[in-house]
Amino acid sequence: MDRAKQASESIELGIALALSGGMMDAYSYVMRDKVFANGQTGNIILFSINVAERNFSTAFNYFCPIVAFVVGIIFAEAARKKVGKRLHWRQTAVLIESIMLFFVAFIPTDLNLLASSLISLVCGVQVESFRKIHGRALATTMCLGNLRSGTQNIYEYIRYRNREKLKSSIIYYGVIIFFVIGAVLGNFLVNVFGIRAILFSSVLLLISFIIMFDDRENKNKK
Repeated sequence: MDRAKQASESIELGIALALSGGMMDAYSYVMRDKVFANGQTGNIILFSINVAERNFSTAFNYFCPIVAFVVGIIFAEAARKKVGKRLHWRQTAVLIESIMLFFVAFIPTDLNLLASSLISLVCGVQVESFRKIHGRALATTMCLGNLRSGTQNIYEYIRYRNREKLKSSIIYYGVIIFFVIGAVLGNFLVNVFGIRAILFSSVLLLISFIIMFDDRENKNKK
C-alpha cells in the first residue's frame, strides 16, 4: 500500500491514534466511574435513563463529559483557523491532548468527574482533528462509522471485485482492530497501574506528534 501524502493521514499515525482511543475509553469506563470517553451515544443514553429515574447526580456525571466532548470539537475547529508557522494545527492539537492526559493521570479518584470530562474533551479534539486515513473518512476514537464503511466496502469488493474497495475495508477494519487492542491494553494497564495507566495513552499521542514532523507534502513537491 502506498504511503499517504500527508503524515496526518498515514497508517502509522492512524494506528497510534486508534490504540490511544481504545485505551482512553477503557480507562474512563473502568477507572473513572463507568463513563465513556469516546462513546457519547452511550453517555447520552445513560444520562437519559438517570434523568428518567430522577438520579440527577448520576445523570450529571454523564452530562459533563458530553459537554466536554463538544467543547473539544469547538477547540479543534478554532485551532484549525489559526495555523501556526512552525507546527501544523493538528500537531498542536495532539500535543495538547498528550499534555492533558498527563495531568489526568494525577487526578485522584474522588475527582472522577473532572478526569472523565478532560478525557472526553481530548477525544472531541481527536475526532475532529483526524478524520481521514489514506483519504478515507474514518474515526480513531469510535468504531460505528468504521464498521459501517468497512462492511460496505467488503460487500462492494465481493460484488464488483474492485481492489480499491478491498484496500479500504482493510483500513477500516484495521483501525477497529487496533482500537480493540488499545481497549484490551487499557484494561490491563488499569489493573496494573491504576489511575496512572492513562500515561500510556499520553505517550502514544506524543508519538503521534513526532510522526507528524514527517513533512510529506513538501517532499512530494521536490
